[in-house]
Amino acid sequence: MCGIAGLAAPGGLRAEDVGPLIATLTHRGPDAFGAWSDGRCALGHRRLAIIDLSDAGRQPLASADASIQVVFNGEIYNYLEVREELASRGHRFHTGTDTEVIVEGYRAWGPDVALHLDGMFAFGIWDAPARRLLLARDRVGKKPLYYARQGDRLVFASELQAILADRSIPRTVDRHAIDAYLSWGYVPPPRTAFEGICKLPPAHRMVVDVGSAALTTTIDRYWSLSYLPKAQMCFEDAVVELRAHLERAVRARLMSDVPLGAFLSGGIDSSIVVGLMARASARPVPTFSIGFSDVRFNELPHARAIAARWGTDHHEFIVQPDALAVLPELVRHHGEPFADSSSIPTYYLSRLSRQHVTVALSGDGGDESFAGYDRYRALQAAARLQRVPGAGHGAAALSRLLPDSDDPFNRVRRVKRFLGAASLPTPLRYSRWLQYFPAERKAALYSDEMRAAVATAHSDALLASYFARELDVVDAAMAADVENYLPQDLMAKVDIASMANSLEVRAPLLDHRLMEFAARLPVRYKLSGQTSKRVLKAACADLLPPEIAARSKMGFGVPIGAWFRGSLKDFLYDTLCGGPALSRGLFAGAAVRALVDDHVHGGHDHAHPIWNLLMLELWHREFIDRRPAAA
Repeated sequence: MCGIAGLAAPGGLRAEDVGPLIATLTHRGPDAFGAWSDGRCALGHRRLAIIDLSDAGRQPLASADASIQVVFNGEIYNYLEVREELASRGHRFHTGTDTEVIVEGYRAWGPDVALHLDGMFAFGIWDAPARRLLLARDRVGKKPLYYARQGDRLVFASELQAILADRSIPRTVDRHAIDAYLSWGYVPPPRTAFEGICKLPPAHRMVVDVGSAALTTTIDRYWSLSYLPKAQMCFEDAVVELRAHLERAVRARLMSDVPLGAFLSGGIDSSIVVGLMARASARPVPTFSIGFSDVRFNELPHARAIAARWGTDHHEFIVQPDALAVLPELVRHHGEPFADSSSIPTYYLSRLSRQHVTVALSGDGGDESFAGYDRYRALQAAARLQRVPGAGHGAAALSRLLPDSDDPFNRVRRVKRFLGAASLPTPLRYSRWLQYFPAERKAALYSDEMRAAVATAHSDALLASYFARELDVVDAAMAADVENYLPQDLMAKVDIASMANSLEVRAPLLDHRLMEFAARLPVRYKLSGQTSKRVLKAACADLLPPEIAARSKMGFGVPIGAWFRGSLKDFLYDTLCGGPALSRGLFAGAAVRALVDDHVHGGHDHAHPIWNLLMLELWHREFIDRRPAAA
């Protein structure tokens, strides 16, 4: 696990040109630094040593004839198999690293090398004879990759702050990106919050051809998850095959030359991962859990039950409101506004883990492959409701009659939210359940200037294509989440929080072969009545105590609503209702004040939309107000 950066241009580049970029990524790789250039390409690397701790693992790493150079962030879990295949074709290896199989794999397969790799990765490969730079990102988007082009010069890096260390890159706010952020809580690719800086989407590769006086770039997708045709196997066979996939995926992620442990929430997914780790490990597995003093958000008792079941070496941390002191650091590492408040406990979980291990396994990915979110059941129920003539409009009318609540766990509130979207077309309904600010609420919040600037924006269209496919409504929703919410929210959150603490996190349930198998299973094997993750629970029944298997989905929630009414109230008003926030030309000050007042004093819960606005303002203060002078 590392930080990477690089430059490509027709000529004039030096190794020291990449220095300022890579210096911002020390947290991603505190163990070693490397930089190299041949005039047309400059590559930089910060190393977090995990496999082959010797100097042989330093990067940039070159082929034997030095014609190919690579910088790589991530882990290749099948590198021994790929190495053996390449060796049988005559390729020779000089290190014990997984990085070297990328170099030799490129020599064998060219840009198709990514198809042969099982792992999490973002890499840059410079092919000197061809004057070609290849950038690629893993299938699910576990590892990030940003880039910007200015004329005949291209810069890329693991984090936005590294791109911005190139003083020639302007910090111009992309208001269409901000409009999308307000809807989703993240900026969907290829945009970022800055005009001219892009994200390479998951499962994509970019080829940059460096001519004598110009650059040409091409981007294509090399992998996608298919939900059809459905596998023709009985439920019992699916259970057996799924268990084999799970055991293989966990076993592959136990390779490490440094201490290794696991995140443990007490939910189904992390409990399965810990159980499989314990079965495969000779020593107690170090496990790490985060809790809250507010019992409604606290999962520690469940985590302790799993820790006791497997005799793990268990560690805990309680997150308090003063934990927000870490917000400036997280804002800086994200580089653009990011509204998932669970980034706070994820940061502290990573910090706790790093005190004991260098690698941690997580349970991320189970919900998106096995229909774990409540909203999937809600989609099924809404589809049935829409088949009753007039029922959708009646449901919307009933929603308006139901009382609201400031309690995020209130059942009537959840029913009200469900009914309120019941009459909408399926793609729009699903969007509304996920959005922080639907289109009409954004329009009411915007200043005249912002409303005019984003008049052509259509954030609701992001998910529409998934529901236009010939898929069951639950498959369509899972496909939308795998390509949007999972990489742009969950994976971005884990990558930033963990790498800020120099911790590598591996997710066995995001093994692409396991995901391909799960996608082809019939929906009824995953979601049946009120039972979610049906096949996953059956495959791991021996690992899950009955009380854990029967638990409702809780999520990694944070009691920000109560914090905003208590110890953080003054901070909230000062940040969102003060001069700097109101001077940006984005929002009508009275509308923002009304939203905050209604949450703090009006008995309604707007915690997540307010958090969204708060993160946007803190991002402006960090990256726009403090922008350095031009070079």
